[in-house]
Amino acid sequence: MAPKFPDSVEELRAAGNESFRNGQYAEASALYGRALRVLQAQGSSDPEEESVLYSNRAACHLKDGNCRDCIKDCTSIKPLLRRASAYEALEKYPMAYVDYKTVLQIDDNVTSAVEGINRMTRALMDSLGPEWRLKLPSIPLVPVSAQKRWNSLPSENHKEMAKSKSKETTATKNRVPSAGDVEKARVLKEEGNELVKKGNHKKAIEKYSESLLCSNLESATYSNRALCYLVLKQYTEAVKDCTEALKLDGKNVKAFYRRAQAHKALKDYKSSFADISNLLQIEPRNGPAQKLRQEVKQNLH
Repeated sequence: MAPKFPDSVEELRAAGNESFRNGQYAEASALYGRALRVLQAQGSSDPEEESVLYSNRAACHLKDGNCRDCIKDCTSIKPLLRRASAYEALEKYPMAYVDYKTVLQIDDNVTSAVEGINRMTRALMDSLGPEWRLKLPSIPLVPVSAQKRWNSLPSENHKEMAKSKSKETTATKNRVPSAGDVEKARVLKEEGNELVKKGNHKKAIEKYSESLLCSNLESATYSNRALCYLVLKQYTEAVKDCTEALKLDGKNVKAFYRRAQAHKALKDYKSSFADISNLLQIEPRNGPAQKLRQEVKQNLH
């Protein structure tokens, strides 16, 4: 007697998952496809279930090297990542960049998307030159509602992302940049500086971030990005950048001052006072620092 196939969407998805785990990707793809047909035949609106099924089938296509069908099946955050991987495999770097960038609009902690942006930025700079951004397709604007929905992903997903992000940061810090990387970093930093002068701090952060992906050896790039974070009231990020800047240059006065400002905004007056005191040891006559020290002292008592 022929084996009886499961009838419900849940059973078909579970069977597909089992086939996928066993490396039977064509069979898994067929099961996910059947689940999609059952779901559509029911006429029920379940976008989350549909997205999972498309995402899972896209993974099967990608495992089988079927990049084109993988691209067709991609419709949301997981599929977007898989579609980006497929575009990258096909060397369609502008399209891959757009998908990775879209994912980061939804959740900027997705490490695979950060790594993808890093790879695509390098590839696009090499192939299209310094004006590569002008040659990209338009990047879809993700609604705030979608951002909130994806920001409420299960906590285990965020733990995994945080673990991956830590590994990525370590890898970046341990990499020795080439002379070409250092030059690209310098150009990107200067572009960031020009954006700051124009008051476009969000775009400046992007430039400084790209610069640091090329080379993270310049203290000023961190302290410049910290200024942008301060303006945008992202004080914790400003503290982190100033700390990185000071690791590279223990006499970076701007880093001490901006970290003191950020600590003050976070009501960590003790740390703020310590930073100002260190700054004044380097530049005793620094007027803004003297003024900030007086303000912080009032809050200490």
